Amino acid sequence: MTEKALISVLIADDDPGMRLILRKKIQDTDGFFVAGEAVTGDECMALYDKLRPQVVFLDVDMPGKTGIECARLIQDQNPACVLIFATGHEEYMGEAFEVYAFDYLVKPFRLDRLEQTLERIRDRLQRASEAPLPAPRPAEPRTAAGRLMLKHRDGVTFVDMQDILLVQREDRATVIYTENDGRYVLSETLSETEARLDPDIFFRCHKSYIINLRRIKNITPYGRWTYIVQLEGTDHDALITHEKYDELEKRFG
Repeated sequence: MTEKALISVLIADDDPGMRLILRKKIQDTDGFFVAGEAVTGDECMALYDKLRPQVVFLDVDMPGKTGIECARLIQDQNPACVLIFATGHEEYMGEAFEVYAFDYLVKPFRLDRLEQTLERIRDRLQRASEAPLPAPRPAEPRTAAGRLMLKHRDGVTFVDMQDILLVQREDRATVIYTENDGRYVLSETLSETEARLDPDIFFRCHKSYIINLRRIKNITPYGRWTYIVQLEGTDHDALITHEKYDELEKRFG
């Protein structure tokens, strides 16, 4: 594995001993490198904005912003970022569930438990990076009623609703991905966009994602509480919560 392919990790914890343990184990695990370390929540966010790591280890109780607050901010920028809580506070597991953490490690944890988490992260990210881009589906008949007007910084674009594959929060904006690698950045919220979409076709599977139900390819486990949705026609995927997965099962059942 070349250095370019290494998975970047940010560690945020005010305990120097825990940072040392995490750093050594991450650096000793094939496929990872520690891009930076933060002592406070504010420093964590500053480093995240600068480094854009793929994985962030968070303590819950830090000076300034808490780990939960940092997780919410990170997810609004990049919901695909892998978040792992490593904390002595077991009672915050419910809040970690709300921000769709990949894992929740309660201190003191065994090093083999951490190793298992890193291996699952590596397998997940490598599968995502190696997934081939599916061939686009043939276009279906189009009607004026099925079109959507998108106002963005470059002007106005009209798209056929059936061509929209995925809508997600990204860098504090709403982004629409369409067939043929179309990408449109909108200033409206995800909920505002959702209100303009056909509910028979589109499904809010996560607080940061809306997917085209007709383009679901497969769904695989991700972390402890969520799943990954892969879509036809794009290499971008989405997260779906356990509750929404159950709702989807009933919808297709």
